Amino acid sequence: MEYRKIKDELQDDHGVASDIESVKGKSHTVASSNIAMATLGVGSGERVNWKRKGVVTCALTILTSSQAILIVWSKRAGKYEYSVTTANFLVETLKCALSFLALTRIWKNEGVTDDNRLSTTYDEVKVFPIPAALYLFKNLLQYYIFAYVDAPGYQILKNLNIISTGVLYRIILKKKLSEIQWAGFILLCCGCTTAQLNSNSDRVLQTSLPGWIMAIVMALLSGFAGVYTEAIIKKRPSRNINVQNFWLYVFGMAFNAIAIVIQDFDAVANKGFFHGYSFITVLMILNHALSGIAVSMVMKYADNIVKVYSTSVAMLLTAVVSVFLFNFHLSLAFFLGSTVVSVSVYLHSAGKLR
Repeated sequence: MEYRKIKDELQDDHGVASDIESVKGKSHTVASSNIAMATLGVGSGERVNWKRKGVVTCALTILTSSQAILIVWSKRAGKYEYSVTTANFLVETLKCALSFLALTRIWKNEGVTDDNRLSTTYDEVKVFPIPAALYLFKNLLQYYIFAYVDAPGYQILKNLNIISTGVLYRIILKKKLSEIQWAGFILLCCGCTTAQLNSNSDRVLQTSLPGWIMAIVMALLSGFAGVYTEAIIKKRPSRNINVQNFWLYVFGMAFNAIAIVIQDFDAVANKGFFHGYSFITVLMILNHALSGIAVSMVMKYADNIVKVYSTSVAMLLTAVVSVFLFNFHLSLAFFLGSTVVSVSVYLHSAGKLR
């Protein structure tokens, strides 16, 4: 009897221990499942983020590659028959309208929140006039520089903004760039320049002093406006990008309206707002508007250096497209320059400071 009692107690203890182990096993399984689900969620979020970065960067590259071509095509007999200030005004207006349409869609699907409402404070909106004014002068110079340089010269001088962006990125945003990234900047300049060299000329550039001055000013304006805008946009990461764009473009419209009154008031009053416009002009305005949206998306979800690299790659893409459109000759210099640019892009990505 005593043996059977002891045996029964041992069986009971073994059953309790088994239950405890079972509970521990289930808990461990549940915990492992939760960790796996959390890891999967993070991984999915990162993939979506990288996909978004890739889409906006590719869009910016394609749009930028066609900008110079459309600007040159919009000329007639070497002159702009339309008012460039009205074209810039329409670009800002279209960008503002696209941002507002995107907001209405968000309001319809998600409702109005503190991060996507248009109402704002003076402290938030007072910083937008600065980049809006800088972009105004930079965009106007983009038209007038073609009076002093040809297309290859413009492409070479345009690379000056790579250095200005890197330096201002370090000064304004206080972000340190690695030595590898600085080497990538230098290689990118060398590669883009090499790709645009003219083997039929003894001189690299046939550019007068005004053309050089305008190119340097454009580089500084582009770099400062881009880095400053990135700092504004990323100051409040949760703020919807379309709201920030809307206020930036509102000030852009205001400054361009002032430019119309100062520079082209008589021409617009006598000949009309749309005088000299053509189908190519409309395509150019649409291209500039979509490029501006893509630039702001890159700044929101990547950084301004990515914008510079996409712009530089777009220069090479323009040359490739020109093979089919204008019978452009792919020289050894272009092939070597393309290779150097590819290496510099890799160095920028691999050289990011941890």
